[in-house]
Amino acid sequence: MTVLAAVLVLCAVPLALAGASRVAASRIARRHPPVGGFATVGGARLHHVHVPAGRKADLPPVVFIHGASGNLLDQMVPARPLLEGRAEMLFLDRPGHGWSERGPGNGDPFAQAATVAALMRRLGIGEAVIVGHSFGGAVAAAFALAHPRMTKGLVFLAAATHPWPGAQTSWYYKAAALPVVGRLFVETVAWPAGRLRMRAASACVFSPNRMPETYLDAAAIPLVLRPEAFRWNAHDVAGLYGHVAAASKRYGEIAAPAVVISGNCDAVVYEEIHSLGLARDIAGAELVWVDNLGHKPDWIAPDLVVAAIEKVAGRAVDLQAAARAVEARIAEDAFGPAGVCADNKPPMPAAP
Repeated sequence: MTVLAAVLVLCAVPLALAGASRVAASRIARRHPPVGGFATVGGARLHHVHVPAGRKADLPPVVFIHGASGNLLDQMVPARPLLEGRAEMLFLDRPGHGWSERGPGNGDPFAQAATVAALMRRLGIGEAVIVGHSFGGAVAAAFALAHPRMTKGLVFLAAATHPWPGAQTSWYYKAAALPVVGRLFVETVAWPAGRLRMRAASACVFSPNRMPETYLDAAAIPLVLRPEAFRWNAHDVAGLYGHVAAASKRYGEIAAPAVVISGNCDAVVYEEIHSLGLARDIAGAELVWVDNLGHKPDWIAPDLVVAAIEKVAGRAVDLQAAARAVEARIAEDAFGPAGVCADNKPPMPAAP
């Protein structure tokens, strides 16, 4: 009887967690409904917000590609008010994120770039400035390689674009990406564990800068805790190293004007590898290095992002002066859970 009871408990716990996760996913969906329209592209139903240009627009179209664990709101909330009327804008949930379906393919940045290009064509956007944050930087670089005639310019924000020492990612991404165990993981553990860590983890994404109190709700970040979204996000992150190890060898082919914005206190990616690598590999790219800035230049320095868009669009803009103004604003920032959000530095090579 004791053995039977133990078996029943072992079966009941994952079932209870799965049920709680599904209820939570439903609540998250109701709290953060779609904010845009839908278009079926390549078999995937994509959620997007297409903002037309104003009558006095002075900039080319701008397409925003969000990073891991995010959705279109992560860039739209800070960027749209500053560019409204000045440029046609396209914000989209990458395949499998937010309210977009994964669809067939879309398993790597080149495939996602092709989906972005197809959506642009559907909406009549022939050429645009592509703005990519974090994982979205890898998609932006892939876009420029595969669709050069559609790339007016590139703005990389705390991008993840190059192979890094050890090829490591967080254990839960690896677990969620596994064929069978991964399905069980996202259906039972991802939501309760993610819910407990979300605020602290997001604070570290911003660290050393202060995360806005409204950020999690305004950017609908809890959407990533739904089982399917968590699983596709994990697939993206787990596969990133293999993609950038190959794609980064081709960055010298990129001819579009590019700006690389990076903080020197990024607690998420190795800025010394990714951002410096982009500035090195893309001919003529301008590196904008900002002291005491973390992983979220789109929220902490949206004015600098707009200035970078202006620069790659051909306007005369002093981005280094704009960066110094941002530094003056954030010089005293020292936020984030104590002892948790240490700045990532690539490991030093072993002594010979």
